[in-house]
Amino acid sequence: MQEDSKKRQKKYEIDMVHGPLAKKILLFAVPLMLSSMMQLLFNAADIIVVGHFAGSESLAAVGSTTSLINLITNLFVGLSIGANVVVANAYGAGRHEEIKDTLHTAMMLALISGAIVLVIGVVFAPDFLGMMASPEDVIHLATIYLRIYFLGMPALMVYNFGASMLRAVGDTKRPLYYLLFAGVVNVVLNLILVICFDLGVVGVAVATSVSQYISAGLVLWCLMKEKGCLHFEFASLRLNVGKMGRIMKIGLPAGLQGIVFSLSNVVIQTTINSFGSVVMAGSAASSNIEGFIYMAMNAFYQTAITFSGQNYGAGELKRVDKVFGLCLGFVTLTGLGLGLACVFFAKPLLGIYSADSLVVEAGIVRMSYVCTLYFLCGIMDVCVGILRGMNRAVIPMIVSIVGACGLRLLWIATVFREFKTIETLYVAYPVTWTITLSVHMLCILVVRRKEGRKRYV
Repeated sequence: MQEDSKKRQKKYEIDMVHGPLAKKILLFAVPLMLSSMMQLLFNAADIIVVGHFAGSESLAAVGSTTSLINLITNLFVGLSIGANVVVANAYGAGRHEEIKDTLHTAMMLALISGAIVLVIGVVFAPDFLGMMASPEDVIHLATIYLRIYFLGMPALMVYNFGASMLRAVGDTKRPLYYLLFAGVVNVVLNLILVICFDLGVVGVAVATSVSQYISAGLVLWCLMKEKGCLHFEFASLRLNVGKMGRIMKIGLPAGLQGIVFSLSNVVIQTTINSFGSVVMAGSAASSNIEGFIYMAMNAFYQTAITFSGQNYGAGELKRVDKVFGLCLGFVTLTGLGLGLACVFFAKPLLGIYSADSLVVEAGIVRMSYVCTLYFLCGIMDVCVGILRGMNRAVIPMIVSIVGACGLRLLWIATVFREFKTIETLYVAYPVTWTITLSVHMLCILVVRRKEGRKRYV
């Protein structure tokens, strides 16, 4: 019986340190891509339902909260990245005995993180929205949505940390299955609560929180059923100081980068808010569509982290080179193909979110500037993933903060101040992606040279 269980467990894992890489990268990335898109569907379902059945104000209220949610949660999501790298390094090096302590430390961090984010979100939601200059016709609804949404934060953190543990050993399929089930529940509850009970933003927020607890429960159940190094027990939950230190070393810079990155997006969202609720709604719908492209590309960022992490832990630096090259190629094809497709089909895609022609036109403007060159963002993230997989966490943090974040704020303070159009604001995205990814490439060359092996080309 135990032998059968081990075989079932092994079938979900991927050997990242031996054999050809291209097929394995795709086998890892595609389920991860679908998982990320399912997670994004939680928010997309909210926006689509309220856009059609609760009006433009509700659409703006729900859509405009995304950057704020990311700002508050990114520090702790970064810690889950740190946990992934620590487990991937240990797994690649064959140090399986270290993984159990890391797992239970990570899950304890997940529970603590979720509780902290819940309190911050519920208590300070109206203050944050006020600082973002949300219009009077939006701020009340947005506050209600945020407060209910943040009740699901403990579950979201548990799922993210638990899924990162499974992905560290190559298992991206089961997290996908759990999100698929939770996503179906989310959509069904959205339709019932909004259409049948006319609950508006309350209904979509409740549906999202419930679905988050379902996905968290399933990933915990999976870890409790594991027989190997990823076996989880509530009785073993504790903070191992050494393992927490390693998680923090990688995860804290990643989280801080995410916070500052989101802060720049909050500033941009605040500026978008000054153009009124129609532009806000169009931008929210466009941003949600862009999210699907981003999640597709982000799968290769997470793939780069895990594959480079395992191979770096195993001392296989030449395979790290190959991982980098393959992930760059895949992310470019994915970002360019999906970005151009979204621009071409912009009108019908935006029509899914709103029947208001003015909202659709406002969304088309954003998509034409952002989606066409979105693949640059994917390349930038893959560079970050490779550096983090090789335990370089501070370098990508500094570059991203100064580049993608600092330059956007500088753009708003200078260029946008002179040419106050929404088009000028949207141009900030591709400009900052280009500059930042160029510096990341240079950093990889320097780090790779210091490793004493053949540098990236």
